[in-house]
Amino acid sequence: MDTWDFSIIPKFFTSFAPYAWMTVQVTILGLLIGIVLGLAFSLLRLSKLKVLNYPAKAYIWIIRGTPLLLQLLLIYFGLVNIVKLDRLPAACVALGIHNGAYIAEIFRGSIQSVDRGQREAGMSIGMTQTKIMRRIILPQAFKRAVPPLGNQFIIALKDSSLASAISVPELLLHARQMGAANFKLMEMLTIAAIYYLFMTTILTLLSTLIERKLKVSDNKSTI
Repeated sequence: MDTWDFSIIPKFFTSFAPYAWMTVQVTILGLLIGIVLGLAFSLLRLSKLKVLNYPAKAYIWIIRGTPLLLQLLLIYFGLVNIVKLDRLPAACVALGIHNGAYIAEIFRGSIQSVDRGQREAGMSIGMTQTKIMRRIILPQAFKRAVPPLGNQFIIALKDSSLASAISVPELLLHARQMGAANFKLMEMLTIAAIYYLFMTTILTLLSTLIERKLKVSDNKSTI
């Protein structure tokens, strides 16, 4: 068995950068899809109409009850006879659908946490339900959703590593391929881990910064 040689990490470190960028792209595209789906299904979930509420409940139940890897494989291999998806779009769609279910519940909880009195106040001055939601409820709900959304974004970044299962050239797949080629798997995985730690740290700092700014703006508005 070969001994580990972590002194080679600087030699290979920069070669991982393009694959880390691919990881970022998959994560961003997946999250954009997830945010759109999450907001839409959270509003459907809150609807009093069963024809809208039940499909939203079913979507959230199915997605949260099955593994992301299974969803990814079903989308990439299962839908090939219906629509042709390349590896990257399939990974982004799978990540988006998966995160959409969790983001929907985050938005739903945030919307429901807004004081009902504010909705009634809006109705008392003649605002429509749509205007109340857009101008009063959603701005406050988005602020309250920032901390859990930050956590979900970090989870999504780490979950993007599952795209390697369909050969998307992201960080983990490159680490495994390099390890198989030079028989330094542990060292290559360590490089991948460093990149993941760096990216998740950046996300954590950004989430904390945004949360603090929103708190400051709330404090100013009460003065």
